[in-house]
Amino acid sequence: MWVAIGGGMLTLLIAAMGRQRSETCRDYEISISADGEKDLFLDRADVLRLLKAATHGNIKGQPKAAFNLGQMEQLLEQNPWVKSAQVYFDNRDELKVTVKERVPVARVFTSGGRSFYIDGDNRMMQLSEKVSTKLPVFTGFPEKKKLVQSDSVLINQIRETAQFISADAFWNSQVTQVDLVSCGPACWEMELAPLVGNHVVKIGNSENLQVKFDRLYLFYKQVLTKTGFDHYSSIDVRYDGQVVGTKNNNN
Repeated sequence: MWVAIGGGMLTLLIAAMGRQRSETCRDYEISISADGEKDLFLDRADVLRLLKAATHGNIKGQPKAAFNLGQMEQLLEQNPWVKSAQVYFDNRDELKVTVKERVPVARVFTSGGRSFYIDGDNRMMQLSEKVSTKLPVFTGFPEKKKLVQSDSVLINQIRETAQFISADAFWNSQVTQVDLVSCGPACWEMELAPLVGNHVVKIGNSENLQVKFDRLYLFYKQVLTKTGFDHYSSIDVRYDGQVVGTKNNNN
């Protein structure tokens, strides 16, 4: 009896495998999303080109057995704009492709004139010709073919500072760009260029940003509103408990 049952199960299994090999992809659906973003940098055509490259032809009508779903996910995630991808067949033999896009938090210009985005994971991404987005701008990033550990630290500081500025409505409007200034080998500090006022703000690195910007805001409110925003050429909030202002030569 057990031999008969085993033989029957084996027959069913072989038949199921045969049906699976003969089943074809009836259709496909592509879904693209990004955290908090309305404007997407990727579109359906971008994802479709990558999928067709993985399947070496059309998707619809191909045998399901010809799809290496894991490999297709890896191919999609090689795109610098793709944070994660899921590819699977549903019970109607339709290919479902779900892509989550990376969200840029800062635009960076190198000393050599190149430009790129970084996202919340410190990932560097090329610019997009399709979408332009308003982000904190950083200038003076070292021009290098290969990044080293100190450059990764700098990228992390850029990301932290950009996210802080973007999260505050006042500073997001007031800060026009952030200049990266060398302070020695593998040492970088940041200087803010404000929208209102002919001065620079020295903030140092990204440590204690909230405290530094609170001191700066208090200085704006209690001093610059009385003297004028052009009274100082530089304002230094790098040191604990201090705001050091250097007067403009014309004052």
